[in-house]
Amino acid sequence: MFYRNCVLMFSILMCNYFFFFNCRVNCSFYFKIGACRHGDRCSRLHNKPTFSQTIALLNIYRNPQNSSQSADGLRCAVSDVEMQEHYDEFFEEVFTEMEEKYGEVEEMNVCDNLGDHLVGNVYVKFRREEDAEKAVIDLNNRWFNGQPIHAELSPVTDFREACCRQYEMGECTRGGFCNFMHLKPISRELRRELYGRRRKKHRSRSRSRERRSRSRDRGRGGGGGGGGRERDRRRSRDRERSGRF
Repeated sequence: MFYRNCVLMFSILMCNYFFFFNCRVNCSFYFKIGACRHGDRCSRLHNKPTFSQTIALLNIYRNPQNSSQSADGLRCAVSDVEMQEHYDEFFEEVFTEMEEKYGEVEEMNVCDNLGDHLVGNVYVKFRREEDAEKAVIDLNNRWFNGQPIHAELSPVTDFREACCRQYEMGECTRGGFCNFMHLKPISRELRRELYGRRRKKHRSRSRSRERRSRSRDRGRGGGGGGGGRERDRRRSRDRERSGRF
């Protein structure tokens, strides 16, 4: 009797367990921003993608205004100019590394949030999913600034949905602990340099394709024109022989 009751209780517990996990809904925050403040403790599902154009490098950027301290524990003053220069150098280094080693980058964004699940996260969206997969495999075996890199595929492909609109308008009341992305902007000069370089590549590729297409067209047209001229000469000779003009 006791054994039968134990089996019955175990069956009920297992049914409740499977019912709970099968009825869980997807976490909207993880789906939109690729991160959730509850982490693994979240009551909703975090469906990690098996393929994506976007990768997330977790907690890789260190804002000097948030982390700089003097020997006596007081905050060191880092000017906005110094902070922007530091950030631009970091952004250019990571962006260039991604393009040179893994593939063309469509978009790269860095979070300026303070919450543990978003602080210092870098999101890199590649043009091809294969490049993103290759980057994740390789980067998880590398280090940056003395720390191991943790890279993963991210479900985020549309950053307009992931960003805090109030922050973009300067009206976010949650500050750095907002659950939506506060994306840190790079300087205009660096944006022109990095993304302008990509546009130049596309222009040069399209021009080279146009040149190849024109050369093929000339080859076809030249061959046809040469054959037509030769036929005209033969017809002219035939007319002369037959006495016709």
